[in-house]
Amino acid sequence: MQPYASKRWSNWVRHQDGETSDGLFREAEIPVAQYVRMSTEHQKYSTENQAAAISEYASLHGMQIIKTYEDAGKSGLNLKGRRGLQALLHDVQQPLPGFRAVLVYDVSRWGRFPDPDEAAAYAHTCKSHGIQVIYCAEPFNNDGSISSTVLVGLKRSMAAEYVRELGVKVFHGACNIVRHGFRQGGTPGFGLRRQLIDEQLKVKGLLSRGERKSIQTDRVILVPGPPEEVALVHRIYQMFLEDGMPERVIATVLNREGLVSDMGTPWTRGTIHQILTNEKYIGNNVYNRTSFKLKVQHVRNPPEQWVRREGAFEAIVSVTLFMQVQAIIAARSHHLDDGQMLGMLRQTLERHGALSGILIDEDDDAPSSSAYRSRFGSLLRAYSLIGYTPRRDYAYLEINRALRRRHPELIDEMAFGIQQSGGWTVRNETTDLLTVNGEFTTSLVIARCKPTPAGAYRWHIRFDASLHPDITVVARMDPSNQRAHDYYVLPAIDFSAETLPILEDNGFTLDAYRTDSLDSFYQLAGRMPLSEAA
Repeated sequence: MQPYASKRWSNWVRHQDGETSDGLFREAEIPVAQYVRMSTEHQKYSTENQAAAISEYASLHGMQIIKTYEDAGKSGLNLKGRRGLQALLHDVQQPLPGFRAVLVYDVSRWGRFPDPDEAAAYAHTCKSHGIQVIYCAEPFNNDGSISSTVLVGLKRSMAAEYVRELGVKVFHGACNIVRHGFRQGGTPGFGLRRQLIDEQLKVKGLLSRGERKSIQTDRVILVPGPPEEVALVHRIYQMFLEDGMPERVIATVLNREGLVSDMGTPWTRGTIHQILTNEKYIGNNVYNRTSFKLKVQHVRNPPEQWVRREGAFEAIVSVTLFMQVQAIIAARSHHLDDGQMLGMLRQTLERHGALSGILIDEDDDAPSSSAYRSRFGSLLRAYSLIGYTPRRDYAYLEINRALRRRHPELIDEMAFGIQQSGGWTVRNETTDLLTVNGEFTTSLVIARCKPTPAGAYRWHIRFDASLHPDITVVARMDPSNQRAHDYYVLPAIDFSAETLPILEDNGFTLDAYRTDSLDSFYQLAGRMPLSEAA
């Protein structure tokens, strides 16, 4: 380790009290911070060994380490997740960070960024605020001279190249493992389990969720899971092929039956789709579907770049069934680009002379109205892209449609909130009425916010007179109609259509019932019998 030879440093270390009694200046220790980082590499890079080497350097150069920033077990590829370096960069930009330099073991501990300029940028942040970065184990002084600048740049490039070469080696090693039929990372999936085997292919047992192999020569394969999970996988294929149910409907059926996925969460369209499309269910081992090389960007790779081994595991679904499902999905997923979709929309307009969601859905030659909303954000935006302006302003239709989609979500939130407060509910699937504690009924009404020409806001509340709920919860939306502005809890005995809260300031007291959230209602419903509700 070379001494730090900057005259600027030797000048400021004179003691702040000035001269001693003999007329000489005495030196004080320079306050410095240290940064240590360890990923999973060689033991010489452990944070303890780095700190020991840095401490020795500090003692030799009259420095006192007053603060430590540490990233243990963190990759040096980027700043994400490195709380120690993030805190350091934050502190150096403060008026009084408390230290004059940062000591780092070597250039690679600062980071092995794929782009060497990123490492330089973070070092420059420190330098521009008067904090020098010193690499203690490097055979040069990081003093800003031409020679040190060249050497530091070279070291940063070497660190980046090391990561690139290591990534290539790791990738080829993983591909080799996959081609031999062994599992390379990832959760097993519903209906499957990870089985650990040794280098002699002898079974050592099943790995539980989150558990990893501890011996380098051990390998992992997939095996069928519990019989009830395998049976449910078969049922999912049956519902898709024989019953013609799309993924979202299948998920709804399973959720209504109280069944959960392998993660213990409700089923979604995505989790069902994964079971129907992943080749591991027919025993194939497929790797490199996506890449995250150097932790820079996730990339979905084309099928020709996938690494596969067919028949690597025991299948739980026949190849015939699997291919039938893929054929249906491929036909259903025929992709149209934006220009093609807009062209078909123009043809629909030419045939009918006008456009609406109903006309689009009835046109067998065009995508559905929901496809246009998904692709372009709304039907109105799709209309504008082809130069069509409806005779009326239909923006409210889009808002109402979005609010209708929001209604069942709010009903579920209400039911959950009541249950969390000690109550229980039964939901009528037809009317969406909630029966609370077997005592009284509750309905939810979403009131759209409507601006007036004068700039005020109004809410028009519509009740379904046929429901006759004991209590109605009104969610008044904010001006964007994206989230609830406030809530009103209205007992049927006290309120009529003439006394509804339609204004911004309604002029009457609802303090016992109005709230920004439903927490108070949940607590009340959790213990309120019908006699009190009335």
